[in-house]
Amino acid sequence: MSDAIDLRPTLITPDWAAPPNVGAFVTTRETGPSQGDFAAFNLAHNVGDNSDHVDLCRRQLQKELSDERPLMWLNQTHGARVQQHFQKSSPDADAALAKTRDYACVVLTADCLPVLFCDRAGTRVAVAHAGWRGLAGGVLEATVAALNTPPDDVLVWLGPAISNAQFEVGPEVYDAFIAVNPGAEEAFDHSPYRLGHQMADLYRLARLRLEALGIHHVSGGHFCTACESRFYSYRRDNGRTGRMASVIWLK
Repeated sequence: MSDAIDLRPTLITPDWAAPPNVGAFVTTRETGPSQGDFAAFNLAHNVGDNSDHVDLCRRQLQKELSDERPLMWLNQTHGARVQQHFQKSSPDADAALAKTRDYACVVLTADCLPVLFCDRAGTRVAVAHAGWRGLAGGVLEATVAALNTPPDDVLVWLGPAISNAQFEVGPEVYDAFIAVNPGAEEAFDHSPYRLGHQMADLYRLARLRLEALGIHHVSGGHFCTACESRFYSYRRDNGRTGRMASVIWLK
């Protein structure tokens, strides 16, 4: 690996009212060692990238925390399970919670919605991987339940995901949300391209779920991974792409 390659990731820091002892960021793909379809800061081992490059990215990510705490990586399954204690071998889960300073919580995305959580007092943090299956399956509800915090004390930030202008879905997606909440209709626009298809708004679907839980302190939600070249996008790149990390921890 050439010394000329910039290994420091370009990060997005959430703009939210989290207390100062809560650390959080989202990586982009802009700088790093990965090459080709995975350029340049890919953090996923299961997408076909060079393992040495991924390991280098993960080691560099660790340095961004400025301490020795481990990152808890998950084996994401598009489900609703929340991992509430540190486990070195990647547990099957789509959300992670921390109530101590012993580790940082991480999820990987490339169009799915990363959702960061903390309480006002800065005593607990969480992050959820919320694609449409996870949203429909209750991953946000499960994460909020694990936080065990009054809704008015929960702060949320919605990270980079595919926007409604780019996210055409079939009837199975529409039906999954409408079956639970007919009011979710407002998060869908009927597609002019194919009969029975809609344009789905992941951000609105997430906000509706959070509002139903009594959570109204929600920030973010203004990105589009498929539109912005600084992000990986599974849909834009026909499934061959890297993954970004959304990380949160107690300082």
